Amino acid sequence: MELHDVWFVLIAVLWTGYFFLEGFDFGIGVLTKLLARDRSERRVLINTIGPVWDGNEVWLLSAGGATFAAFPEWYATLFSGFYLPLLVILVCLIVRGVAFEYRVKRAEERWQRNWEHAIFWCSLLPAFLWGVAFGNIVRGVQIDAHKEYVGSVLDLLNPYALLGGLVTLTLFTFHGAVFASLKTLGDIRERARRTATVLGLVTAVLAIGFLGWTQLSQGDTKSLVAMVVAVAALVAGLVMNRLGREGWSFAFSGVTIVAAVAMLFLTLFPNVMPSSLNESWNLTVSNASSSAYTLKIMTWCAGIATPVVMLYQGWTYWVFRKRIGTQHIADAH
Repeated sequence: MELHDVWFVLIAVLWTGYFFLEGFDFGIGVLTKLLARDRSERRVLINTIGPVWDGNEVWLLSAGGATFAAFPEWYATLFSGFYLPLLVILVCLIVRGVAFEYRVKRAEERWQRNWEHAIFWCSLLPAFLWGVAFGNIVRGVQIDAHKEYVGSVLDLLNPYALLGGLVTLTLFTFHGAVFASLKTLGDIRERARRTATVLGLVTAVLAIGFLGWTQLSQGDTKSLVAMVVAVAALVAGLVMNRLGREGWSFAFSGVTIVAAVAMLFLTLFPNVMPSSLNESWNLTVSNASSSAYTLKIMTWCAGIATPVVMLYQGWTYWVFRKRIGTQHIADAH
């Protein structure tokens, strides 16, 4: 296996880790409006991800940085062609981070309500737009012979990509509802389980349609196996949720995300960004990659830094592993 193949796999792993971890972050943000009944319950939901949300975003920075260094042609074409949706995602992530920090800086009702609106919308939009972006990457976009995107923003809003956006939105929200049931106590825990059941059923319908479309249009045996695993894990997650086994339900919802993202990357390989104009203009792991020397240096750096980051993040989750409820929320001053 060549180094550019290895780095394609590593980037796929980074994106998978990001969607697994940031997925329930986005889901919790959406559920602050769908699940919480009052400000105390919204504070409970936000506090479930308070110690970890910024650490989860490290996976996005790593994925973006690795793409820039390992596949500069892919990075350049992707970020120039998808400039507007990626800019919206970036702004949402910035505003969302500020909202988490500044929501409690003042006690006024209007101040806190506005920041809570920001958390909701800045969680919902990225959860949807990531699906649209990856749907277009897998489907193929208008790339010319000079490796430049020549389409428009409207070309990205095609039925396949929009369905992908709905899948990521509902799947992340389902993942967040399961996480909420795992991390909370009392009535909000029970409502989170009921909400997860509804969201899981909706997700199953949308996901089967999207993954089936992907498989029929450009899948192979490996992607079919990943699709079967994703659907089976989603069904298992729903069953475990109904049985009140929140830990297992969260594990299976995570497997669903991992298998679905793996299917997309398996379908994509050896391309990194197919051209819908001419197959010979596809960006591949070979023609879009950096030099072998660059990839070699990156491999040594990643081998040293990645275990340290993963150990630290795992320790963080262990420290903040306990459940919380409204009884743990101090009265507002």
